Amino acid sequence: MLKKSFDPIVSENAHTLILGSLPGDQSILLNQYYAHPQNRFWKVLFTIFEEPLSNNYLVRKKLILDHQLAVWDVCASATRKGSMDHAILQEVPNELEKLIVDKDIKQVFFNGQKAEKLHDKYFTRLPHVNYQSLPSTSPANATYSFSKLCESWKVIK
Repeated sequence: MLKKSFDPIVSENAHTLILGSLPGDQSILLNQYYAHPQNRFWKVLFTIFEEPLSNNYLVRKKLILDHQLAVWDVCASATRKGSMDHAILQEVPNELEKLIVDKDIKQVFFNGQKAEKLHDKYFTRLPHVNYQSLPSTSPANATYSFSKLCESWKVIK
């Protein structure tokens, strides 16, 4: 089944880009990044920025914008049965380099190894950008406790 990414959430003065691989089925259904209730992405961000957790998507997007971040996916589209990253096939990448150059992004953080592998399959790392892989916030990444995720993700601040 063909699945598509969303437009990026990006502040006017974004300096940091967080990249996922491709929205999962729950995210696609709700048209929201990281919409699966057990994905820890939003909880991690609200925690590390010391703000009260909200389930309101407009408040979640505001968190991204207020902290000069951007959120997008490496894949513009791909075929995938279900929501697991290992099932992504026939991917078409988003125009990441255009966003990075246009916004003068200084840091790119990958939300998991699949996002990093897909990025490196299609793009050359730019010399003026710091790239770093972070542990996935997906519920499939059971090896990382919430506190361990937060400790790893603090680097985006």
